[in-house]
Amino acid sequence: MSAWRHILLFISVILLPLAAPAQIIDTDAEYAVIMDHESGEILWSKDADTPMVPASMTKMMTAYFVFDLIDQGEITLQDEMVVSADAWRRGGFPSGTSTMGLRPKERPTVEELLHGVIIMSGNDACIVLAEGIAGSEEAFARQMTDRAHELGLTTVNFVNSTGLEGEGHVVSAADLARLARRIINDYPQYYDWYSKSEYTWGQYTQANRNPLLGTMDGADGLKTGHLDESGYGLTGSAVRDGKRRIIVLNGTESKQARAQEAERLMRMAFTAFETRTIEADESRLAELDVWMGERRQVGVKLAESVDVTAHKRAFAKGKSEIVHDRLIEAPISAGDQIATLIVSIEGKDPIELPLVAAEDVPRLGFVGKAIEGLSRMLDGGA
Repeated sequence: MSAWRHILLFISVILLPLAAPAQIIDTDAEYAVIMDHESGEILWSKDADTPMVPASMTKMMTAYFVFDLIDQGEITLQDEMVVSADAWRRGGFPSGTSTMGLRPKERPTVEELLHGVIIMSGNDACIVLAEGIAGSEEAFARQMTDRAHELGLTTVNFVNSTGLEGEGHVVSAADLARLARRIINDYPQYYDWYSKSEYTWGQYTQANRNPLLGTMDGADGLKTGHLDESGYGLTGSAVRDGKRRIIVLNGTESKQARAQEAERLMRMAFTAFETRTIEADESRLAELDVWMGERRQVGVKLAESVDVTAHKRAFAKGKSEIVHDRLIEAPISAGDQIATLIVSIEGKDPIELPLVAAEDVPRLGFVGKAIEGLSRMLDGGA
């Protein structure tokens, strides 16, 4: 049956008829996400589900995949891996890209290489790990893409381990936020590496590029990225008063713009959002028509209370509607789900809440059915 929609003009508990600006959060970033770490809920987003070029934010998945292999006992932190001439040429000093400063035939450990990936953003460290684990970077990229899909990161398609230019190398901002949450939750024993201010290999020292570290209280990760194609991006996390938030942004025009926007979004992540409750009481939100019932209508109410977190000013622009089958057929028992309340709030995916029948509606008997059928015929089947 086709869906039938009733526009619900109020849910007074959370949606208030106040004037509000056209856009709650304005950002120059092409893609952006603010996530609550504990629940994994995306509190606000901009084009968050569109696959984009992540640049060096790719290295979050590279590190996660290596963490997996260590956890499974396939490799250890103390294993040594040989730096190939190719890894040196494409990711070392000759490449002119972010590097750990490795040289051909050196034998860094997995732990040292992970520090090179996470803190120094070393492309050479990524390639050495990829070759040492999978035999080639291409094979490693396929394996870590498959692992990302297993984690539910469906937009991931990685063709290399570094995030350097590669046709079809993409992931969405929302999936980067989900990946950051997995890193924090699944491998806390390694997470403090993301907050280290610098790392030295040999005579070469590279500072962590994350602009939030040292400038914002509680910031402790994760990864920056930049290519001409992608602009400047950042996946960041911070803790304040026991609450953690994760942000992702990509497509800013400069390092300075990235730093300023990251700080602004992270600050808003902690101060601009609040949680309100839609209470499941005895209030009847609507009366819906019933087919072949002893009553012609049935009331609907929320099945359970739900907390909704959003930007404080976004609640003023919230809308809601009831969606149900065009014909709701008796018999109906009180508590049966017969409709859905859809709440739309700027910057969030629509929230779908089950609506249940407020009372029983028995089916008509034989005579009643005949009368109902005749009535429908006379009404033109409406």
